[in-house]
Amino acid sequence: MTQTYRGTTALITGASAGLGTEFATQFAARGANVVLVARREDRLRDLADTLERAHGITATVIALDLSRPDAAAQLRRELDERGIAVQSLVNNAGFGMKGAFADADAGRVSEMVQLNVAALVGISREFLPDLVGDGRGVLVNIASTGAYQPCPNMAVYGATKAFVLSFTEALAYETKGSGLGVLALSPGATRTEFFDVVGTEDASVGRFQTPEQVVSLAFRELDRRDTPPSVVSGKANAITAKLVGFMPRRVALAISGRVLA
Repeated sequence: MTQTYRGTTALITGASAGLGTEFATQFAARGANVVLVARREDRLRDLADTLERAHGITATVIALDLSRPDAAAQLRRELDERGIAVQSLVNNAGFGMKGAFADADAGRVSEMVQLNVAALVGISREFLPDLVGDGRGVLVNIASTGAYQPCPNMAVYGATKAFVLSFTEALAYETKGSGLGVLALSPGATRTEFFDVVGTEDASVGRFQTPEQVVSLAFRELDRRDTPPSVVSGKANAITAKLVGFMPRRVALAISGRVLA
């Protein structure tokens, strides 16, 4: 059954492009008001105008750099000051880097860990009690197919996404029976700005999906009476992730190392 979110508000990070924009679009199509968070205010305002005209919902724009250590607390203050309560949360903001860890820029690595892990945890902690207390919405954290094995030449990125997968699955168990749907979504190669930031599409494995395909899968899983704690987007990706689970770690590492070399 297709679930509607009319009368609720969804907070989406990284909403200025890619999966974030698509999550905002599909939430709005299901009747939810949306809070759009990212650094690029101009893009957020364009998206907000489009969604309000198309779906008759309220779209709130918050321009914020989530890689700042105080980002979660600042986001909470902004919403409290505006009197906005959220019932759904999509932690989509994040980025990746490709190359040997020893050659990586230390500041950029720190920023990636802050955004992919610390901000996601901080924002989840700020809003999860509200989400659980209301019980009408969902929590979606964006992991990756890279979460299922070590990723040489994308070592930190893969590790951050392994954290997101484990963290979210644990939250799904902790919140069972609350009415809140909790899902770790693991896309593979997707036509977003991710590879522009990485600097190459050589970091991709398999056929590219569209953001619409990935997000539609997430909503199908969330529509189920018994939402799974995690899902991998794309049949080939899902099969690969399952097979990796049966391999010795050194074999999975060797295969991943050759693919990402």
